[in-house]
Parts: sequence; structure tokens; C-alpha cells
Amino acid sequence: MSILAAYFTKGFKLLRGEIFILPSRMVFLLVGILLLIFPVFSQEPFILRVLIIAAIFAIFAASWDLLSGFTGQINFGHALFFGVSAYAAALLNEKLGLAPWATIPISAIAAVLSGLIVGIPCLRLRGTYLAFATLAFPLILLGVVYAVPGFSGGELGIYGIDSLAKSRVVSYYIVIPSMIILGFIMWKLTDSKIGLIFHAIREDEVTARASGINTTRYKLLAFCLSGLFAGIAGGLYAHFVKAAGPSTLELLLSFQVIIWAVFGGIATIYGPIAGVLILYPFTEFVLVRYLAAISSAKMLIFAFIVLLVLLFMPQGLITWLRDKTEKICPRCKLQNVAWRRKCRVCTANLD
Repeated sequence: MSILAAYFTKGFKLLRGEIFILPSRMVFLLVGILLLIFPVFSQEPFILRVLIIAAIFAIFAASWDLLSGFTGQINFGHALFFGVSAYAAALLNEKLGLAPWATIPISAIAAVLSGLIVGIPCLRLRGTYLAFATLAFPLILLGVVYAVPGFSGGELGIYGIDSLAKSRVVSYYIVIPSMIILGFIMWKLTDSKIGLIFHAIREDEVTARASGINTTRYKLLAFCLSGLFAGIAGGLYAHFVKAAGPSTLELLLSFQVIIWAVFGGIATIYGPIAGVLILYPFTEFVLVRYLAAISSAKMLIFAFIVLLVLLFMPQGLITWLRDKTEKICPRCKLQNVAWRRKCRVCTANLD
């Protein structure tokens, strides 16, 4: 009991020192708790399916932000990591009979290798040149998929693989905690020394290199880490939908993840996650299910909402809300609630 009490006390101190001090962190804690207890109130298959896929895409969007938002290496072909992992998981399950718990980690490693393949030739490129170079890789792989239909399934893809779990509720409790844990890991990475170096590369790569930072190594690390988390999302997706097809490599998915990230707020990790959790359920619940009669206009409505938010909140919805409730200390650069007059750490004036 004393050990449990010690862990409880330590956990409470961590929550009080890291979570309860800022409104944005409190909100995300509450959202996480609500998602975890949601099946207690409703187990409707359609709702659970939408939330599961939204959580998978949230991991995917956060992985794009880890690469493009924090290091400035704009990736227009991020679906490559997702698709490679989905196909790898499907093939390992279909050809070798491996269970999902084995195929997902292996497929994530395959996505990391694809990150190396993309990262190494693209290291010397910047800006639009880098963006268009990354755009080519999923197109090349898509051509390979169509060229070997006997192995990849061609246009139909690979289907009928093992499900992620025997029931949708169990799948829910695999994916949702995975999203929360992986999102937290990515956030902590960006809050560490690695994250500071990523920021430095994004702001001024030449200066960072002049300061002694091996920018090539860290950019390659960003590609690999981004591929790892996107690979986990791709493996989860393949086993949840029990298929892997060309849609996991299409350009639409690469551009969709950018929309989610920019809508929520880039260079935050939690912004893209929130962007997916807002936009994807909205699209599925409101525009597809309840406004099916005007399905021809649903994408127009979706685009109008996104443009409206970006017009008045160019930094993203979540970033805009955070800036309204929090402010940064001019001395130590830590976040404080907006109504504080002095910094919670260095006591500098915030007014």
C-alpha cells in the first residue's frame, strides 16, 4: 500500500506541476479521459469506427508535424510511410501468418527504412524542391503496386487480413490509448533537446550548422522518427479495416494530413491531433451521415469551414485558442495562464 501511495503522490505532483497549470493541457487531459470512457455510454459500431479511424489519423497527422512542423522539412508525400507500413503489415499477415501484434512493429520498422530512403537523397534539398521530391516517392511506389498485382493485389489491394481485435470495443481500447501514449511521446520529444535542435533547423539551418549542430544527422533522425510513428498508424489502419490498398499511398491522403495539421496548428503535436479529432468526425457524422442528401456539396462545406478558420486564425484553431488563454514569459519562455501577472517559474512580469 505504501508503494501505491508513493506512486499516487508522485503522479499527483506530476499532474499538478505539468498539467493543471495550463488550460490547454487540462483540456487535453479531459478529452483523453472522455475518449477512454466513451464506450461506457455508447457502443454504436459506426461511432466507434469513426473515432478509431480518427485516432489512427491523429497519430499520422502528429507524425507529419514532427517532421514538417518542427524541422521545416515540408513533406508532400507523407502517405509513403503510412502506405509502406499498411502494405508491410498486410503482406506479413497474409504471406507469413504473423499476428497483428507482430506485424505492426515490423511494419513500423519498414516505414523507418522508407524514411531513410527518402531522407538520404533529399537532405540537400530545401523548400519547394524538397516538397516536390518527397511528392514523387509515393507515386513511384504506387506505380510499383500496380505493376506487380500478383504480389500487391494491384488496384484491389490486399484484403481479408486478420482484424486488429475480435470486437470493435477491444479495437477501440487498443487504438485510443495508443494515440494518447504516442502523442505524449512525440510531444515530449519536441520538448527535449532534440526538439530544440529541430526548431533551430527550421528557423535557420545555416546558423544551426555554424553553431556545431550536425543538421544532416538531425534531419535524417526527423525523417526516421516521423516514419516510425506514421508506420504504427499505417499498421493499425491496415488491421482495423482488414485491408491495404492504393488509397493508403494516394496524394489525397498526403494533402489531407497537411490540412488537418494546419487547421489544428503546426509545430505543436497536439494541434494536428485536435485537428483530426474535430474535422474527421465532423466530416463523417455531419456531412456524410446526416447531410447525405446534399453529398455533392459536402466537400464544399468542408473546404469553406477550413478556409474560414484559417482566414481568421492563420496559426491554426488550437494555437489561436492557446494564445487567448496563455502567454509566454519574455524571460524564460515558459507558458503561463493569461491572467497571471508574474511568471510561475522566474517571477518575471508578464504584463
